[in-house]
Amino acid sequence: MSSQIWLGLLSGIAFGFVIQRVGATNPEKMARAHLMIEGGIPRFMLLAVLLSAIGLLGLDASGVGRTLIIPTSLVATGIAGLLFGIGWGLCGYCPGTTWAAAGEGRMDAVFALLGGLAGTALFAQVHEILIPLLHAPTNLGQITLADWFGSELAAAAVLVAVFAASILGIGMLWERD
Repeated sequence: MSSQIWLGLLSGIAFGFVIQRVGATNPEKMARAHLMIEGGIPRFMLLAVLLSAIGLLGLDASGVGRTLIIPTSLVATGIAGLLFGIGWGLCGYCPGTTWAAAGEGRMDAVFALLGGLAGTALFAQVHEILIPLLHAPTNLGQITLADWFGSELAAAAVLVAVFAASILGIGMLWERD
């Protein structure tokens, strides 16, 4: 196996361990986060996205990683977000936590995982039909924050500030009694 496969495998195992330890594989804890009762999981998710973005920038800068900016489509992205949220709300897991919870042996996660795989298979079959209907009419092209702010550094600084404020806000607002 290549070093990239090993790195991906080890990174995935490490991330699965962390999300399990944080409690993101527990649907009751996830529900408490969605009801804005407990802020630990949302803070973890923001931190994970922030660290992943920093890691991706580092891999890209070193020539090891590569980013692919896909075109932004308002309707397609809106529908995808709606379906993602409904699925998460119904089963209590996002795609990553579904795999980790299934690995723990949670049967509800196994069924959520099977449903996600079935949805993926269905989407693969109708993808070519949906592109002209949902994606193409509202395609805004490749939009990045770096384009908006004039540089990658400025965009990264804005993201760090927004994520830090969000993490602090969740701590102040969600966990009050």
